[in-house]
Amino acid sequence: MYFFYRPNFLNSFVITFIVFFFLIELSIIMNKNIFSFFVSFILLSSGMTLGAPEASAYPVFAQQGYETPREKTGRIVCANCHLAQKPVDIEVPQAVLPDSVFEAVVEIPYDQEVKQVLGNGKKGALNVGAVLVLPEGFEIAPPDRIPAEMKAKVNNLFFQPYSETQKNIIVVGPVPGKKYSEMTFPILSPDPSKDKDVHFLTYPIYLGGNRGRGQIYPDGKKSNNTVYTSPAAGTVSTITNLAKEGYEITLTTLDGTVTEKVPAGPEVIVAVGQTVQADQPLTNNPNVGGFGQTETEIVLQSPLRLQGLILFFFFILFAQVFLVLKKKQFEKVQLAEMNF
Repeated sequence: MYFFYRPNFLNSFVITFIVFFFLIELSIIMNKNIFSFFVSFILLSSGMTLGAPEASAYPVFAQQGYETPREKTGRIVCANCHLAQKPVDIEVPQAVLPDSVFEAVVEIPYDQEVKQVLGNGKKGALNVGAVLVLPEGFEIAPPDRIPAEMKAKVNNLFFQPYSETQKNIIVVGPVPGKKYSEMTFPILSPDPSKDKDVHFLTYPIYLGGNRGRGQIYPDGKKSNNTVYTSPAAGTVSTITNLAKEGYEITLTTLDGTVTEKVPAGPEVIVAVGQTVQADQPLTNNPNVGGFGQTETEIVLQSPLRLQGLILFFFFILFAQVFLVLKKKQFEKVQLAEMNF
């Protein structure tokens, strides 16, 4: 039964019938043999129906600092620490039936050959993380409900709820990006007959996906994965190499001297004796990751509505067929009268 609810299948089913009705009407207009259109319909239907490294992301910061990951403005709070914008994508079925398991496929694309600055200043692979905000009542499917094929796609990915009271908000990561740049979430839809707060409606789904480390910690301090700027206008007097601890840059200003400490990771791009302005970059920007968010919709479909829709289509189908047959009979009578 799972394959019936794959993405776009229901759309294809409805479109197939609409196209068939169009062909029937065309046959009436063009006086063509209806049998050829039945063949075309069968061919059209067939075509439509076949067819653990060092932590680099910290979703726990969001869980500790925010009651919900999505602000009233629609912004997902992970963007407060991960400043660069990168694309993400999510694919879900157009519609699902109640109490059924379906998959939500999340893609977090990036160039897997690049290396990022780790917390110790060395270069390493990027990790990825995601937060999936499902409608109320939707949650991760229990292991005994997940089909074997879907379990293979999940690939031992660990899911955790955002909080004890928000099981519909799923957090993943940090996990290795090379292995999990595409994630499969096994989702269990709710049953309105058991949960009176759930209805057969169209619901939004929100996704936030990140690759790489953030630029700001929750306390407001910069990480070593961002650009460091001059605190004031002046002249670079000294650049002291602190080995594994980074650099210490001293500026001579009109009010005296100012020191800016740069942790290990970013590369210094200024030289001694160089004049700099306030907020001018002193280092490069080592960040190669970024955060993105998107949203989609899913329909919780009533089985009775679906059965009624199919029954309606068949009534229309037979009505159109009899209409064409009656027209053919009328044409034969006209032709006989003309010959007479």
